[in-house]
Amino acid sequence: MSRYKSFLRQRYRAIFGYTGLVCLISGFGILSPLIALIAYPEELSLAWGFLIPGIVLCVLGFILWRFLAPKKATSLTLQEGAVIVVLSWLLAIIVGTVPFMTIQGLNFTQAMFESTSGWTTTGLSVVDVTQASRLILLYRSTIELFGGAGLAIITLSAIAGPSGSGLASAEGRTEQLVPNVRRSAKLVLGIYLGYVIVGTIALDLAGMNFFDAINHSFAAVSTGGFSTRPDSIGYWDNTAVEVVTNVLMIVGAFNFVTSYMLVTGKFKSVMRNGEIRLQSLMYVVCSIILLFGVVLPLYPNLDKAIRVSIFETITALSTTGFSTVGYTDWNGLGWLILILLMLIGGGSGSTAGGIKQMRVYILYRALSWEIRRMLMPAGAVNEPHIWEGDKQKFLQNDQVKQISIFVFLYLMLFGIGSAIVAAHGYTLQESLFEYASAMGTVGLFIGGGNFC
Repeated sequence: MSRYKSFLRQRYRAIFGYTGLVCLISGFGILSPLIALIAYPEELSLAWGFLIPGIVLCVLGFILWRFLAPKKATSLTLQEGAVIVVLSWLLAIIVGTVPFMTIQGLNFTQAMFESTSGWTTTGLSVVDVTQASRLILLYRSTIELFGGAGLAIITLSAIAGPSGSGLASAEGRTEQLVPNVRRSAKLVLGIYLGYVIVGTIALDLAGMNFFDAINHSFAAVSTGGFSTRPDSIGYWDNTAVEVVTNVLMIVGAFNFVTSYMLVTGKFKSVMRNGEIRLQSLMYVVCSIILLFGVVLPLYPNLDKAIRVSIFETITALSTTGFSTVGYTDWNGLGWLILILLMLIGGGSGSTAGGIKQMRVYILYRALSWEIRRMLMPAGAVNEPHIWEGDKQKFLQNDQVKQISIFVFLYLMLFGIGSAIVAAHGYTLQESLFEYASAMGTVGLFIGGGNFC
């Protein structure tokens, strides 16, 4: 019994110790917008709204990490990793409400909504961006950047040893770029930050000012969707801005393994990936359906109609939540396409939300294999397989079963949530749209722009 109690104490110490490290990094995330004071010294009086919560979280995290974390590397189970992720996210979200209350003047409920939306990269917002300070606008984008990278992934870059595998699994990032977990996490962060830097420069050259460019680059790569303008990307009505944003949203919705293969020039492996083929097909087909079935009658200018159909398809499937138009004048077909795209979501292991394209692709492969099996002679052997990265993997019954259960639960919760929203007086299509957006961490709103 005493040995078991000692073992439990060690596990709890490890959990709280590693939670402390994640909190320490989250505290730095809250403090990081203060760098903007170099360019905007007139907002120095607002700094205390970030200093207090940021320092409190950093100090708490440092104490937990310094005194409770194991001195030697220790393995974390998936369950322990899940506890660490949940505790870390809760603390980051709760402490992250302080700047919104003290600086922006939101009440606790509104601040909690905004903080949750930011850290989870949902992108729904109650902040009036026309009245917000630059520090608040940058803070919103920054917490999306941290949330999109995954707090566990950021932590993995600082942790050596087998601890990282449990955290990575709990964050849904089970695939590694290289066998070493820590090195893999650093490669992911390198790719992620590379997208952000290139995206900021490209948006600046496309027509945004530097402040807007860095905010929208953060929000696009993290598939978060917070904008500095009430009309989102539609404010610029600029083809170059939309093209750059489209590219950033697409790469943000890529599996990081796919991104790594692109960076290393393994284009053949990328095109062989079933998830990428499915994604490409949906982008093309849904854009065409929206163009001829929804958008063209609303925007007789062909150039504008093409831009709208492509952009809205990408922003919904990548679960980013930027918009160029509102949807109140769209017909039911347009709403249906966007709802389906938001439910499917981005690539597995990416910053995007939703069911994830790989799960949909696996279910499609399992269905096609089952139909083929029924038509084949008795005793024939036909092993279903998929390509993930540059590896061929055979589908197992347990894997298909787990994915089927996940999709069923996701759709069941979607139905229940939509029913609750409808019970509050909203129409069925409004309820389905809004709940698909919130549940998939998309951030699209019926009127377009922010949720305010």
